[in-house]
Amino acid sequence: MASKNQFVTFNNGLKCPILGFGTWKSKPGQVEDAVKVAIDAGYRHIDCAMVYENEKEVGNAIKQKIDEGVVKRENLFITSKLWNIFHQPDYVETVIKKTLSDLQLDYLDLYLIHWPMAFKEGKLEDDWFPKTAEGVTIEGTGSYIETWKAMEKLVHQGLTKSIGISNFNKKQTEDILNIATVKPVTNQVECHPYLNQKKLKEFSAQHNIILTAYSPLGSPDRPWAKPDDPSLLDDPKILAIGKKYNKSAAQVLIKYQIQRGIIVIPKSVTKSRIESNFDVWDFTLEQNDMLEIDTFDCNGRVLHLNWNKKFKDYPFHDEY
Repeated sequence: MASKNQFVTFNNGLKCPILGFGTWKSKPGQVEDAVKVAIDAGYRHIDCAMVYENEKEVGNAIKQKIDEGVVKRENLFITSKLWNIFHQPDYVETVIKKTLSDLQLDYLDLYLIHWPMAFKEGKLEDDWFPKTAEGVTIEGTGSYIETWKAMEKLVHQGLTKSIGISNFNKKQTEDILNIATVKPVTNQVECHPYLNQKKLKEFSAQHNIILTAYSPLGSPDRPWAKPDDPSLLDDPKILAIGKKYNKSAAQVLIKYQIQRGIIVIPKSVTKSRIESNFDVWDFTLEQNDMLEIDTFDCNGRVLHLNWNKKFKDYPFHDEY
């Protein structure tokens, strides 16, 4: 079955569907059906991570859709991420192989360092959020530069086609570029109109790195949201723009990123929303609407991880 997606081309010449399907916060028991619905709806890019603790279910869904003949493996783009306790270079290969086993795949299309911050080094069977007796997350001694060198080996081994970073700031990205023999193809960061990442996008483009936007709808289901926090999906200006095109707020927010050339990975486990979020190919936001949405930026980060601010590689101290 053909999919109506558009593609971006990475700095290594490989193509990636610009609209993907996110699986963060999708619970086991829900995520398997959600991924099946997404593939049936036309999504070909599935964004995963070991720390989401649902890769086995995602893998079951992918396998079923391949077995049904709905899609071929070569037409899917599957991303996963290396978690913070696994930054030690000699353990990176072990971790990606566990992800591949859970996803029932021979290779990934993209593998990311999930965060520049290292937590206390551990193994697959260890607590992924190591804490002191007082409940404080324990920092690791790892260096994302050494981790990156191990990531490069995964490409040479054929375990992943591309590698990238996630939640890295400008300086941290420069650190990687200064030593990389395999360049990162993308930096996956929180990105939505309240945090449009304009400066980071411009910097990344100078180095032929494409941004990927997580939480493009503002992550309304985040557990720490307060009742009076502003909601993008309820923003009157977004709703007005949606009315103009006969589209939902979510569709406007997704199209905004696509028109900026940013990969976008909205998440849902609701069939109607999964399908609606993919139905964005029959309209184009006018330039004045794009410019108006740009004005919403207020550095409104929702995933700030303030409890890790003391870590040496905490990424959000810098301007961008």
